[in-house]
Amino acid sequence: MKQNRRLKRMARSSKQKKASLNLVSLMDVFTILVFFLLVNSSSSDVMEPPKSIALPESVVDSKPRETVIVLVTEDNVLVQGDVVMSTADVIASKDAIMEPIKQRLLDQQKKVIGIKTKVIAESKEVTVLAHRTLPFKLLKKVMASCTSAGYGKISLAVVQKATQSG
Repeated sequence: MKQNRRLKRMARSSKQKKASLNLVSLMDVFTILVFFLLVNSSSSDVMEPPKSIALPESVVDSKPRETVIVLVTEDNVLVQGDVVMSTADVIASKDAIMEPIKQRLLDQQKKVIGIKTKVIAESKEVTVLAHRTLPFKLLKKVMASCTSAGYGKISLAVVQKATQSG
């Protein structure tokens, strides 16, 4: 009889202790992971051009650096996302240097955070994103304005294609 009570007690205790998985802490970890991935997905090494711009192709292997962006669309010239001039005005102008573009680039230099050192002063870079069908005389005036504003390094953004063998 004593053994029978013992068996019943053991049977009861085994029924009560079912294994369970606590999902609350696991969901917290996954939520933090998803949040981290979403925040850091915007800091990629590749610069994405707007869909309205079809960049020319190149086989260069070096990646773009963070620079001041000059975007030349079929309608406007933008510096860091702000419209500066229309492309029609740039093409129609007789001047080689576009003063509104130059002035906006000079204003952009003042917005740089940090102590100005010789290294920062020498590394003034601009990246020009332009549609592949735009005339070169337009790009020449934009690049001359960049040089006039003190930007010594001008990069033209292109789409990287497979390297050519041979």
